[in-house]
Amino acid sequence: MKNVLFVLTSNDSLGNTGHKTGFWVEEFAAPYYILKDKGFEVTLASPKGGQPPIDPSSDAEDAATQATKRFEKDEPTKKILAHTHKLDTINVNDYDAVFYPGGHGVLWDLVENKTSIALIENFNKQNKPVAFVCHAPAVLKYVKGIDGKPLVNTKKVTGFTNEEEAVVQLTEIVPFLLEDMLKENGGIYSKIGDWQPYAVDDGLLITGQNPASSSLVAEKLMAKIS
Repeated sequence: MKNVLFVLTSNDSLGNTGHKTGFWVEEFAAPYYILKDKGFEVTLASPKGGQPPIDPSSDAEDAATQATKRFEKDEPTKKILAHTHKLDTINVNDYDAVFYPGGHGVLWDLVENKTSIALIENFNKQNKPVAFVCHAPAVLKYVKGIDGKPLVNTKKVTGFTNEEEAVVQLTEIVPFLLEDMLKENGGIYSKIGDWQPYAVDDGLLITGQNPASSSLVAEKLMAKIS
């Protein structure tokens, strides 16, 4: 049975605003159920282990999707989520791929997390798929490929756009703009309209633009593993 590692944020603070953040429910739930329903094993990890924080905005009625509604009633999965493994206990050899759900939380803990950086680099060295959606491509900022250059260099990528960040009024709050970072690191960045489903893959690197792209990323990830 194929085993996919999900890495979630442990950060619940939206910078210095006093507001809460975390991971975006749809970006976890949609890929989780797509993979589980197809018979994949899914293991959950986070920097601190235990319960990762949920972004309150993603739990609101206007953000609800079929996947989030399923998750809301799914007590066994909630129990698993409450006991994520600590990231520094994870062995890449035990997994066939890694997936990072987004949410603004990742910008403040996983971007500079050396364990996370090494983990992604090791998945890449072992020719295993690495997938990210929405804000999660931000964790690639310091990740290097085997050539020593940024992993995204000359690779087709996408992620939360500057326009989408402006719409949620966090342009001045986030530590950096994801779209700009991917371009600065040599990524061949592309996007479509705000909030539209869009995902790209280049080799074993898969990225999705926004929450609506979560299912597309999961489908691409399954295809790469298979």
